[in-house]
Amino acid sequence: MSTAGEGIPYKRVLLKLSGEALLGSKPYGIDDEVLRSYAEEIAAVLAQGVQLAIVIGGGNIFRGVNNASSGMTRAHADYMGMLATMINAMALQDALEQRGVHTRLQSSIKMEEIAEPFIRRRAIRHLEKGRVVIFGAGTGNPYFTTDTAAALRALEIEADVLLKGTRVDGVFTADPEKDASARLFEEIHGVEAIRRDLRVMDMTAFTLCRESSLPIVVFNMNGEGNLRRLVSGERLGTLVHWNE
Repeated sequence: MSTAGEGIPYKRVLLKLSGEALLGSKPYGIDDEVLRSYAEEIAAVLAQGVQLAIVIGGGNIFRGVNNASSGMTRAHADYMGMLATMINAMALQDALEQRGVHTRLQSSIKMEEIAEPFIRRRAIRHLEKGRVVIFGAGTGNPYFTTDTAAALRALEIEADVLLKGTRVDGVFTADPEKDASARLFEEIHGVEAIRRDLRVMDMTAFTLCRESSLPIVVFNMNGEGNLRRLVSGERLGTLVHWNE
């Protein structure tokens, strides 16, 4: 793993964003205000000297699993979901570049006109040059979620941490949007999260993180300044760790 620089707890970070987070107040699609706020947060983090890669979902446009359960073939639905992630990735790329942030979009599915193919060494080189690397199209394979893609890419680029940006403040004992008595965990062992069925990430993603002892921080991406505070070392959200 990368070694954090002086004053910066994380040198290289993989940020996982859900597609649903881009909805904002809209029933579907992309909320421009949310997109702008994310771009501003990311630009500020980059200015701190952090190397940042991003995986973004596509649930605001198309959910493969849900559509498969309603009659569509799962593999076909998942490929459509991968294309949805590319739409979000391109939107985020444009929002960042309008703020002067240099980016590279890499796709797990061949799309030469709009994205580079995913090449691990090239991605790392982009990060070292201060570019934000956005990974689209999931893993390129059906039956795998963007959570799994995030864990896989985080390990491939040797990230120090996987940050999962959500619309709640972290991992709770129950869904805080449905249960007002739900309690926030400041930190929790990954095995305990699995035992409690807290569903921080899917099991494949969790297994990848566990095998490599990759920490996960779940936090509220919609809180102003939260991403900057987190990478600066402030305790925020929930730390999912694998320490004995």
